[in-house]
Amino acid sequence: MTATHAAAPHRAVRQPTVLRTLLARRSAALALAVVAALVLLALAAPLVAWLTGNSPTAFHGDAVDPALGGLPRGAAGGISTRHWLGVEPVNGRDVLARVLYGARVSLLIAVLATALSVVLGTALGLVAGFFGGWADTVIGRTMDLLLSFPSLIFMIALISAAPGTDRRLLLVVVLGFFGWPYVGRIVRGQAMVLARGEFVAAARVLGASRRALLLREVLPNLTGPVLVVATMSIPGCIATEAGLSFLGVGVQAPTPSWGQMIATAVPWYAADPVYFLVPGVFLFVTVLAFNVLGDAVRDTLDPRSQRR
Repeated sequence: MTATHAAAPHRAVRQPTVLRTLLARRSAALALAVVAALVLLALAAPLVAWLTGNSPTAFHGDAVDPALGGLPRGAAGGISTRHWLGVEPVNGRDVLARVLYGARVSLLIAVLATALSVVLGTALGLVAGFFGGWADTVIGRTMDLLLSFPSLIFMIALISAAPGTDRRLLLVVVLGFFGWPYVGRIVRGQAMVLARGEFVAAARVLGASRRALLLREVLPNLTGPVLVVATMSIPGCIATEAGLSFLGVGVQAPTPSWGQMIATAVPWYAADPVYFLVPGVFLFVTVLAFNVLGDAVRDTLDPRSQRR
């Protein structure tokens, strides 16, 4: 019996224990509920738009007052039974529809960019940590080089250099490319420790190939660290996408984006604070919920981190 088969029952018993421990934390349970609610709202954006009769790109000229410079009619940014979170100044686009469709854009970009960085970082970090030698030197120096870049400046330059490309796809590629070294360094360090473990040595004595050692012995034991870094990478990607859209190099109109909405709301924050607050609150709550959830996942999988 190999070490993998011997460890499998232990992992099967541990999984529900980890889930129960995670949900036993009030902050983690609340953060998970917030994340689940945001995902459901994002998925239900077309349904909400249909129920309210408001498209995220439709103009509602009757909802704004030209005599007041395009400010929404009514109190609190034009909140009414038709526009539950008000409308945008000047053009009258429904804020609820745009903020929910913006959630779809932000979450999709963040999840895909995180998945790309996790796949690249895990693969390259695993090779560097397990094989060592020239592979570790080349991959390690590449990670050091990318981590030394002022990533935000390079992101702006790369995105601006491809004006005709789909910005959402470009953001996924750029965020994933600059994100994989963080994953790679963690995986590399863990793989170096696991490669010298007794269960790997035992499997090697039993005749396991390098491929089997990588895929059956080392990689399954990296699930915890990879899950933690993935959970904590998502809020960073959401915030970065919002920042790039705020600067005008991210998601372009008419596609909604929280950062883009905040940028257009800045000139109106004094006259129409609701329009400024709604996307800001959604962005703040989303990033906070993912950060709290990531911290809880880390503490659950590595209790020693709570004592550091």
